[in-house]
Amino acid sequence: MKTWPISRRTALRGIGVSVALPLLEAMTPARSNALGANPPTAPTRAAFVYVSNGVHMPAWTPTTTGSGFDLPPILAPLKPVRDEVLGLSGLTLDKARAHGDGNGDHARAMSAFLTGSHPRKTNGAGLRVGISVDQVAAAKLGQATRFPSLEVGCEGSKSDGACDHGYSCAYQTNLSWRGESTPAAKEIDPRLVFEWLFGGPNPNENDTSRGRRARDRKSILDFVSEDTTRVRGTLGVADQRKLDEYLTGVRELERRIAQAQPAVEVGQAKITKPVGIPADFREHARLMCDLLVLAFQADLTRVATFVFANDGSNRSYPTLGVPEGHHDISHHDRDAKKQQKIQKINTFHVEQFAYLLGKLKAVMDGDGTLLDRCLILYGSGISDGDTHNHGDLPILLAGRGNGTVKTGRHVGYPRETPLTNLYLSMLDRLGVSVDAFGDSTGRLGGLAG
Repeated sequence: MKTWPISRRTALRGIGVSVALPLLEAMTPARSNALGANPPTAPTRAAFVYVSNGVHMPAWTPTTTGSGFDLPPILAPLKPVRDEVLGLSGLTLDKARAHGDGNGDHARAMSAFLTGSHPRKTNGAGLRVGISVDQVAAAKLGQATRFPSLEVGCEGSKSDGACDHGYSCAYQTNLSWRGESTPAAKEIDPRLVFEWLFGGPNPNENDTSRGRRARDRKSILDFVSEDTTRVRGTLGVADQRKLDEYLTGVRELERRIAQAQPAVEVGQAKITKPVGIPADFREHARLMCDLLVLAFQADLTRVATFVFANDGSNRSYPTLGVPEGHHDISHHDRDAKKQQKIQKINTFHVEQFAYLLGKLKAVMDGDGTLLDRCLILYGSGISDGDTHNHGDLPILLAGRGNGTVKTGRHVGYPRETPLTNLYLSMLDRLGVSVDAFGDSTGRLGGLAG
């Protein structure tokens, strides 16, 4: 079969929709030598995953360093992907400490985690904290993608109101900050994220095509079927198989999103419109994981943040046998039963992170996996929720960063090593070098082995 080189920016288009493609062989130098094209560089992606209220550190911290480190109970779900993970101990978020401002550790933990800056204490006007590391990366990497960054979560954002001892809710519910006073609100509805990623450039056409799909019960792929046939005819057998697998994944995710949401009939046409978000947290989190993977796979964005729960979250987890609020029992006062319940929540969160890593590892990206091309940070701005400690944080770094990180290890650093030193090293690997960030004191060594 004769094949033709195609651009990395090729997308399947229809009325009001645009479905980007994964990396195919037809986009590589072997398919484009006749055009004299330069070999494309596989992009490095970065995601920052946040969990609230710290963790039960005795069940988190490995007892050994180096390769082949042990997996304590909370980290046990990482066993299938342990070789893809780097455990980092000793890192500190100093700017989440009071520094004379009194209580408000949850708001400071959330807002300082990616900014490395101490938030100005206000519950109204005058927000000030700093630009977050994801947005520093997005300012450069976003020039090559449809979306500079993706902000998602399982609990919503607020832009105003008082939340934590005189701190604005904006600090406690937003992880990403485009500027020192401008939070980047996260989207928690999987359906809206799906429409945002695969909708066309015209919002009116999006609404029209969305209504037609709902009325006729069609998939978004039905609207690009003609273009799919055209593009498929230019591909070799291996690329056709890869394209079919990718589109099957898109269709399956679309189906799961529709099934996970309640539906109501609206208007005289009796259009069934999905509303709300999944009631089951596990399904909600995994839908968001799958959307993030698709966004990276199709190179729609190279930077993302994912908030499992806002800091101070009092969500209960009855399916885990934890009917109490998470924040309430995080103040355990060394009560063994409460600590066991906190450990259950922590382990459940790590299970969802392991799911994300597994999905990334299952996707081939050129001569490696999608996870090979990623830097995925997981952590919290609090270590022990009972004392609101911001030192020796629970931090993981997954993915090999295009060969620049040696995973499968646990590395310990001296206490009070700034977390922002890690961010400087991550930015270097993303091709976004800056002299300093937040309260950094230098690059974090030891990531490459």
